[in-house]
Amino acid sequence: MCLASPIAPLHQNPEASAQILAYENVLHDDGHYNWGYQTSNGIAAHEEGLGAHQANGVFSYTGPDGVQYRVQYVADENGFRPEGAHLPTPPPTPDHVIKSLEQIRANPPKYQKDFSLEALDATIRRLKN
Repeated sequence: MCLASPIAPLHQNPEASAQILAYENVLHDDGHYNWGYQTSNGIAAHEEGLGAHQANGVFSYTGPDGVQYRVQYVADENGFRPEGAHLPTPPPTPDHVIKSLEQIRANPPKYQKDFSLEALDATIRRLKN
């Protein structure tokens, strides 16, 4: 018979002993909500929104390199859009693409049932930013 004992890790992970310093979770009758928390190892997050329709939030943490990272985000009908100094950003949209979309806006298709001027306007605004 062979008995084995678990091998203890050489280094205890300090993340395993992190404590919750603050926690809040509120749901209002109209569907609006907000939640947030902060831990002893420097992780923090906060979000507010309306049901599954839209959310705005921020989270931060210290990376393995010792740098504090912060991400702010919006999530809505246009998708999840994070922003942070450490995140890559797309190149600017070429002018000819914007001009083409504006031409479509000025002369929308007449027989395309699912065409949406509102969606096109939102796309143009997003690409111009």
